[in-house]
Formats: sequence, structure tokens, C-alpha cells
Amino acid sequence: MVLRMVGMGYRTMKTAVGAGLAIWIASLLDLEFATFAAIIVIMCIEKTKKKTLNTIQKKFFASLLSLIIGAVFFEVFGYNPIVFSFFILFFVPILVKARIQAGFVTSMVVVLHIYTVKDANLDIFLNELYIIFIGMGIALLVNSFMPNLKRDIDTYKKKIEQKFAVILYEFSAYLRDSERKWNGKEIIEAEEIINQAKSIAIQDVENHLLRKLNKDYYYLEMREDQLILLKHMIKIVAIVSSSDLHVKQKEMFAEFLAYLSQNVHSGDTTDSMLHKLEECMASIRETELPKTREEFEIRANLFYLIFEIENYLNIKKKLFARTS
Repeated sequence: MVLRMVGMGYRTMKTAVGAGLAIWIASLLDLEFATFAAIIVIMCIEKTKKKTLNTIQKKFFASLLSLIIGAVFFEVFGYNPIVFSFFILFFVPILVKARIQAGFVTSMVVVLHIYTVKDANLDIFLNELYIIFIGMGIALLVNSFMPNLKRDIDTYKKKIEQKFAVILYEFSAYLRDSERKWNGKEIIEAEEIINQAKSIAIQDVENHLLRKLNKDYYYLEMREDQLILLKHMIKIVAIVSSSDLHVKQKEMFAEFLAYLSQNVHSGDTTDSMLHKLEECMASIRETELPKTREEFEIRANLFYLIFEIENYLNIKKKLFARTS
């Protein structure tokens, strides 16, 4: 919430500076309708650089079309309200067809300037073009300054890792003691944090015009995939721990999960973790075979959990192979 408030304040400050600067430059050039340059700035500044550039493109071409078509309409049919109404009915489908309907409001202001002066000469054409260039140029300039979101993303990553550490530890503790109380709220909290972090990571990507996705976004996708596996494991952990039968293999795997919970971070530790998991599996295989059906079922579910944890680790391993 604080980050959003800070982001909104930063955007407001840029809009205020840009609007004032646009009017000042337009006034220095003695342009008519100089205040329109400020309106363009206000309408073009978006949350990210990519969105701003996309908005400017649509508004520019829509305004240029309205300048040309509007001039022809008024010069041919006259400057009166009925002609203006017919112009809108004719012009909107063109904008929709060209997929630049987002520039409708700006284009209407341009047309109304021509309607106001009741003349479509070269001077009014140049006047409007200069105002459009000034407003959109200033919007691009002020929106080139964006807050660095890397620190915010890193904070979210640490929170996610803390939640994962708790989840893995609770799995371990629950395997050792089925009476342990845990409501699983960290699962829901981790999911919420991942979603929040992904929205900020996307915003960070859109502030870099030549970047499609970044490593932080891939990292968050990786954690999202891991969380899906952890959700699937909850039921199996509950089944294994519900048995009163003492199975030492259960304790061995619980010990591994406890170790894993202490080593949840952004670094590439997958090879060492997989090696330790393989050692755990080897130790379990060396133990005596199950003697009862119940013990067999527990061992089977334990191997399922081991398989899922291996998948959990391999998801992270693929991330580093993908981003290296």
C-alpha cells in the first residue's frame, strides 16, 4: 500500500512539472491554445514507459487524422454543430478500425480548435502540430524518469522465501508430530505476495523499452510453480503423519525437509540440495523392507513426497539454466 502511494505521488509530481513546462514552452512560441499542450501531457503520462509510448503513438495518429479529415469536413460542409456531429459519427469507426480509439479525446480537441477559429489554413495546421509535438515530447521526457523497483522486488522475494521456509519446516514438524497445529496460512500468504511481486516485476519490465522479461519475473514464476507442488504435498504429508506407526524413514525425510527449510534463498543451491536428497533416498533404500501393509503405504507416500521435492528442486534448477 505504501509503495502504491509513493508511486502515485511520483507520477503526480511528473505530471505537474510536465504540464507547467509544456504551457511555458508553447507560450514562448506564441502558439494559440497553448494550454492544450498541458492537457496532452496529462493524458499521455502513464505508469510505465511502454504504456506512455503506446498512448502517445495512438493519440498522435488519431490527432493527425482528425486534423486532416476534420479540416476537409468543415471546409466542404461548413462550420456548424450538425456537421461536427456527423464528423464524429464518421470519424469514430475509422479510429476503431485503426485501433487507435484511445486517441479519441485528444483528436476531438484538435478538431474543436479548427471549429473554433473556423479556418483550416496552414498556420492552424502548424500550430496544432507544434502543440502536439510539445505535449507529447514533454510527456516522453518526464516519464523517462522512473523509480527503481529492484529494491521493492527484492523485498518481496525475501518475504516469499520466508514463507517457503515456514511451509517446509511445518511439513517437517508435522511428519514428526501429527498433533502439531498449523493452519497453513503461509500457503495463502505466499500466493498473495507472489501475485503482488509479479505485478511490480511486470511494471519494471515495461519501464525498459527493449526488455521483454527479466530474471526477477522468471524467479517469481519459478516460486509460483513450486508453490503449486507444495499445495499438492499438504494432503500426502497429512496422510503420512496421521499414522501412529513409528517409521524411521519418516524421521529421515523430516530431517531433510528441516534442512531444506533453512536453505531457502535466491542463490543456486539446487545441486547440493539434490545431492543431499539423493543421500536421503539412498539411506531409506538401505533400511529394512516394510513388514506390514500400513508400513508399506507410509513408505510409498514418503517416496511420493521425495519425488515431489525433487521436482520442487528441479524447477529452481531450470530457472538458473534458463537465465544463465
